[in-house]
Amino acid sequence: MNVSGQFPRYAASIAPPHAAGLSLLQIRDFVTRQWRLVALVTALAVIMGIAYLALTPRKYTAQTDMIIDTKRVSFSQSELATENRIVEDASVESEIETTKSEKVAGVVAKRLQLVSDPEFVGSGESLKQRIFSLIWSAAPTPEPSSEEILRGVIAQLRANLRVTRLGRSYIEQISYTSLDPQKAARIANAFADAYIEDQLEAKFEATRRASIWLEQRIGELRKQASDAFKEVQDFKSQNGIIIGVDGKLASEVELDQLGIALAKARAETSQAKAKLDRITHVLALRPDPSKESLNIPDPVVTDALSNPVITKLRQQFLEDQNKESEWRARYGADHQAARNLRAEMAALQRAIWDEITRIAESYKSEVQIAKAQEEAIERRMNEVFQQSGSTRQSQVRLRELETASNTYRNIYETFLSRFTQSVQQQSFPSTEARVVTYASAPSGASSPKKSFTLALSTLCGLSLGIALAIARERMSRQIHTRAQLEELLGTSCLAVFPALSKKRPQLGKGASIASAAAFRQISGAPPFSATAEALRYLKVAVDLHPKGGKIVGMISALPGEGKTTVAASLADFLARSGNRTLLIDADLRNPSLSKMLGYADAPGLLDVVANQTPFDDLVITDSKHKFDFLPSATRIKPSNSSDILSSPAMKALLKSAKSSYDYVLIDLPPILPVVDVKATAHLFEAFLLVVEWGATSTDEVVKAIGTSSIVSERLLGAVLNKADEAVMRRFEGYSDRSYGYYSDEKPHSETV
Repeated sequence: MNVSGQFPRYAASIAPPHAAGLSLLQIRDFVTRQWRLVALVTALAVIMGIAYLALTPRKYTAQTDMIIDTKRVSFSQSELATENRIVEDASVESEIETTKSEKVAGVVAKRLQLVSDPEFVGSGESLKQRIFSLIWSAAPTPEPSSEEILRGVIAQLRANLRVTRLGRSYIEQISYTSLDPQKAARIANAFADAYIEDQLEAKFEATRRASIWLEQRIGELRKQASDAFKEVQDFKSQNGIIIGVDGKLASEVELDQLGIALAKARAETSQAKAKLDRITHVLALRPDPSKESLNIPDPVVTDALSNPVITKLRQQFLEDQNKESEWRARYGADHQAARNLRAEMAALQRAIWDEITRIAESYKSEVQIAKAQEEAIERRMNEVFQQSGSTRQSQVRLRELETASNTYRNIYETFLSRFTQSVQQQSFPSTEARVVTYASAPSGASSPKKSFTLALSTLCGLSLGIALAIARERMSRQIHTRAQLEELLGTSCLAVFPALSKKRPQLGKGASIASAAAFRQISGAPPFSATAEALRYLKVAVDLHPKGGKIVGMISALPGEGKTTVAASLADFLARSGNRTLLIDADLRNPSLSKMLGYADAPGLLDVVANQTPFDDLVITDSKHKFDFLPSATRIKPSNSSDILSSPAMKALLKSAKSSYDYVLIDLPPILPVVDVKATAHLFEAFLLVVEWGATSTDEVVKAIGTSSIVSERLLGAVLNKADEAVMRRFEGYSDRSYGYYSDEKPHSETV
């Protein structure tokens, strides 16, 4: 069970808040906990790497550097010419694939007679074939033909060949790997030579085929060009098409001239209409002859302003108007001379309007003339257009014939030029591909690479070990830290008590003896020890209860978690602090507290509740520990313990005890095996949950607290019991220096 030994820091300290991510301390703690697993997996991976190095045969790689052919014969340009150009990535990749092609590999295999080489044509079965033959009994395979052997050699050649481009240059590196260094060099050089020969043969064959095709095509094009030119001339003669120097027909020239004239006529018509509309508007302002009005018109028309008649009449009218004003002022408006002047002014006014009317008539004539001219031009255009319709259709056909004739002629000339150049190229094919550096026999093996293999196996083993360690941590459901318990319950972990033994004691007499020994060690703990400080935290938690909770139930999810020992230790601490403390053993089915304190045969709680025996007659004052104790009989194990504990007599007992004692601690049965706690939870003001470190799972704790909402609401906190100090240090990496300052005991890590 529990011991009262020194348990640094965790006995009474508050756990620090979680950081947002993994801190260096957390990583250190993880490594401290899981380094054995990581080291074991890494060692196994390194051993596998060493075994691979020992069993794998040595291979050698020879390299040949070759510049590819940058000279190309382009048949897509206007002229067939050999030209130097920049090689694009796609072109370089094409040449690399050509070097690795089956055709080049076949030439190498035949030239070096690899079909009889044991490295390429083995006499025995491979390891994989032998394994398959043991699993599946297959019929004997016939002897392979020479074609199949050659294909197998080519496949193995290509499998061991690697062709790469050196940077952004035109040089490709041919690397071949073999069991024999001399053979690797020969094959690498043979691939370079076979590629160059393949390029020369390809160019020669291409130019030969092009010459044959061009010769046939030139004869066809010559006849097509001649026929097309003859068709153009015949079509001109049949349709009477005469084309001028500028390439236009006569009808087209006349249409262009008529179009210009029509545009000019329409402009003149628009101008005449505008003048007529303006003067018509002026005539609409002519005053009524029946009404006397001596105002003269002021038409803004060019012809009216420049007309000498209108100008003279206006001048005469203005002179008479001045005289009339002078005489009317001198002799009066009714004087005969004034009336005569007004009559003369009226006659002048009518004459001006008559002259304007005459000008309007001339504008009408201009409009009619302009319209007639425009209509005449339009009629002529229609006539010319109708007459030239058939000619235009013939001209379209003529243009098509001329285009076809020119195209055939250009194609014929181009192909004739290409044929000449192709004949010249066929007589002297060349290539720019050449070997820059020939391969030599390598001095050292290229594979397996010892350093790389060992580093890779170490890295893989380390990664796998860390992954397994993380999985091991994630799959663990036990509680190992205060933070886990606080996060699970949403409340504080008030104290941590260390374990006497890593072995979990069995229920029964052995458990009672271990509990009694642990209780004696806790009760005898020094006043400045971490255990005493943990008990003070429990007392403070009870004292700070918002509703003054004196009746505290000690609970646990499962039996054997140390709930009884913690209850007795807390009662002893409270009593030694001068508080009136009552400890009740309410576990009627397994009264382990009564057995631990030595009152197994004494009457107790069952007699108070069932037999109505007075409480004062049964309570026992422990002379050694100074607290009052109400035991539970061990001879009788009632099956209806939940009914007994939830009876009115039990409620009355707790009420009476609350008024007589400062603290009332009740050791209750475990929650999950029996229903007693759920049935009696309403009788207690607070609860302290005891959880066994490293044994009780999170699911069991959550299920226990979830059985009763009253327990979860009135839970003061939790106690982490039977903790392994060494293992817990690996989980949280705590320091044991914090309590060395306050106690007489020296921590292990402190040096004197």
